Amino acid sequence: MQPITTTSELAAACRRMAAHPFVTIDTEFLRETTYYPLLCVAQMASPEEAAVIDALAPGIDLAPFYSLLADEKVMKVFHAARQDIEIVWHGAKLIPRPIFDTQVAAMVLGYGDSISYDQLVLRVTGDSLDKSHRFTDWTRRPLSEAQVAYAISDVTHLRDVYLALLGDLERRGRTDWVQDEMQVLTSPETYRMEPENAWQRLKTRVRKPRELAVLIEVAAWREREAQSRDVPRSRVLKDEVIADIAVQAPTSVDKLGHLRSLPKGFERSRWGEAIVGAVQRGLERDPKTLPRPLRMQPPANGTAVVELLKVLLRMISERHHVAAKVIATVDDLERIAADDAADVPALSGWRRELFGEKALALKHGDLALAIDRGKVAAVPRERPPG
Repeated sequence: MQPITTTSELAAACRRMAAHPFVTIDTEFLRETTYYPLLCVAQMASPEEAAVIDALAPGIDLAPFYSLLADEKVMKVFHAARQDIEIVWHGAKLIPRPIFDTQVAAMVLGYGDSISYDQLVLRVTGDSLDKSHRFTDWTRRPLSEAQVAYAISDVTHLRDVYLALLGDLERRGRTDWVQDEMQVLTSPETYRMEPENAWQRLKTRVRKPRELAVLIEVAAWREREAQSRDVPRSRVLKDEVIADIAVQAPTSVDKLGHLRSLPKGFERSRWGEAIVGAVQRGLERDPKTLPRPLRMQPPANGTAVVELLKVLLRMISERHHVAAKVIATVDDLERIAADDAADVPALSGWRRELFGEKALALKHGDLALAIDRGKVAAVPRERPPG
């Protein structure tokens, strides 16, 4: 099969695909040296055909492909959709709708947390995929026959996986569970890379308002710099350096140079003054303008409560064959331990019915955990009178 290299070929293929109820989609991209992902290849399949699009072909216009993704009469099926949708958002400022993510569906159906595509294909269809081209250089041209075959196999197997998972969801009454998850994946807020929110991506935990203020400003500076130069964030400043700057808050280029985490001489570069300026902006911020910490202060015995909630979560996950990760995260559990009205997915919708109500009951002593025939069980607890 030859890849599509012209706009007219692409438009014709997309018209044919649009006549079907669903298409499967995958992308191959490069982002090791850039801030924004570079789309190299896109592949798509309907129930009747499959095609590979050379997104780097000279003169090709991807507008027909984007129009297909925006066609609300056609279900777009992905596996681990976030990165694919991010590419579409960057290229066309649109979010594909409606969508179905087979990784999310697999979690809802108990295949485990974030199952890989090749493992899911193996478990659903029994076929083993050739993943030897997973780390190939998709920018090189011409594409080899092996690369094209690899790309095609991803979307053709995805058809079988989609139909199998969809049928299972319908039999078990969990179709709505997956649709709830798709709301996050189809929200533009998921893909907007606002510099002011860049600090939320960092794993570091700052303790003082001043440290948080500096963290926010320096992370925002790095994000703007990475965007303007189209380079990875780490090429501008590594995460651990930002954390060090937030704590030390150097107010001069000389003080910046004393940080061990910063490469020697970096403070004398054209970015040294800019970083110090960001630190100063952080120090000058009114603490009242700072966002509330994402993690609330745990109550007394909070750690023990979280550990009990973990046991309850695992019990419910195993009993109902749902991946624990899709029900609640550790952060959710910590916030539930601190606040009955925590704004977390685990306390709304189907998750609240499945887990959230029991979590609150356990927290308040209205539910107990016990061992019944070698398995953990949740037992209603009667309080003594008075």
